Amino acid sequence: MLIVSLKDIPKKEQHSHAHNLLRECLKKYGIEYDENTVINKNEMGKPSLANYPGIHYNISHADGIASCMIADGECGIDCEKIRPYRPNVIKRAFSGEEKIMLENTPEKERNAMFFRLWTLKESYVKAIGTGISYPLNTVCFSIENGIIRTNIQGYSFRQYIIHEKYVVSLCRSLNHN
Repeated sequence: MLIVSLKDIPKKEQHSHAHNLLRECLKKYGIEYDENTVINKNEMGKPSLANYPGIHYNISHADGIASCMIADGECGIDCEKIRPYRPNVIKRAFSGEEKIMLENTPEKERNAMFFRLWTLKESYVKAIGTGISYPLNTVCFSIENGIIRTNIQGYSFRQYIIHEKYVVSLCRSLNHN
């Protein structure tokens, strides 16, 4: 299940808004999500529902957008507003192939391509529960005619471009618990 909200709210309220999306999603599964819900966290801090080990979720939020994903296996989601990117991120987080792909992207589309690649990487490290401590430059994506290719095995990826302003990327384990 996926839910995305486009809402311009103050930065300090974005996290709560994303949790409200999670609450709405979990209602569809008959699960009450409130201050009494027991949350486990792995060694890297990835949360899970203690009483519902078969339900996996992930949330994300950025300026003007929040998203939530629920799946029957490990999952990760990342959303970003397309904006000018920081070139230093490319140096440390992108593979050689991704750097070339970005250089070959027309300049007017480069910011969008950066965030398409970045959100795919983020969704993956959120799915595996390591966060950005993972060596992101070892994860390689290519996007051609809407088809996402990667060197990562055992996971599927989807991506949505919303109003040519936002990118939402999803990662889901193909090995369900």
